[in-house]
Amino acid sequence: MKKILFILLGLPMVFFGQQTFNFSHNGLNRQYIYYAPPNIQPDAPLVFVAHGFTGSAQGIMNYCGMNTVADLNGFAVCYPQGTSDSWGDNFWNVGYDFHSGVTVDDVGFIVSLASYLQSTYQLSVVNTFFTGMSNGGELCYLLACEVPNFFRAFAPVAGTIFPNGLTNNICNPTVHVPIFETHGRNDNVTLIEGDLFDQYWGPYLGIDTIINFWVDHNSLTDLVIDTFPNLNNNNKITISYKYSALTTNNEVWLYTHKSGHNWGDDGDVVIEEEIWDFFSKMSLNQSTFIEENYPIISLMKVVDVLGREAVGLINMPLFYIYDDGTVEKKIIIE
Repeated sequence: MKKILFILLGLPMVFFGQQTFNFSHNGLNRQYIYYAPPNIQPDAPLVFVAHGFTGSAQGIMNYCGMNTVADLNGFAVCYPQGTSDSWGDNFWNVGYDFHSGVTVDDVGFIVSLASYLQSTYQLSVVNTFFTGMSNGGELCYLLACEVPNFFRAFAPVAGTIFPNGLTNNICNPTVHVPIFETHGRNDNVTLIEGDLFDQYWGPYLGIDTIINFWVDHNSLTDLVIDTFPNLNNNNKITISYKYSALTTNNEVWLYTHKSGHNWGDDGDVVIEEEIWDFFSKMSLNQSTFIEENYPIISLMKVVDVLGREAVGLINMPLFYIYDDGTVEKKIIIE
């Protein structure tokens, strides 16, 4: 009996439901909650959800509704826990002014934890995703800038980019990065227009600047704008902006809603479902993953059939010329 018990203890533990674990990284004892639905299969996707400033793994799990979406779609969820600062507030080290002396390596922690979960629970290395709210949304952007190869796509909610948190104050990913930002037009904590002179958090970028950066970085050329029906008549209208291109499966989405600093659910839009819809659309198989991680191509110019440079023309053939020598023919109809 002792021999049998020893063998069982030597096997990786596989379970369903949620459980809190400890994880050691850089000499710190970190925590996370892991959730797996009963129907989960080998090579299932893994979704990280990060809490906001002063929040917790338990709090964001209770708030965001992602476990229910996981049950319906068969993916695992990890809720990592930030560390506590000198005031006792839980946080992610993204470059706040009042954390300027902090050396906690949250990027390294998340990457190590993701690798461990992928290996331990046989989860997809290709389709691992990251979302989070507020400070957790800012961690999304930090990861997208610093380790873009490790996660397939990011969905920050009410987040922004703090240039002071980036290596050399530069976001310079080496691959295309799918991004889905959700932001309240009346957010009075993380202003949608940004604030380069903020005296508390420190300077941070506006959402238009951030979205335009990722659209240009991913070489996206097409935009579809839509408005969700206001079925609840609560006037919290959500508008979606979806950027894409025929040459890539690395889209950029932006949802804005007439609300404040929150997850974004207004009764008409269930943000956790929209986030999974985005992640699902950006999912890759292994061969596509290798293909998508080739060096980035950039658009050099757009010309008409006579070779003249043409920008903003509609209802006529245009040729998009890229720096790798490829040419794409498009007709923008309006």
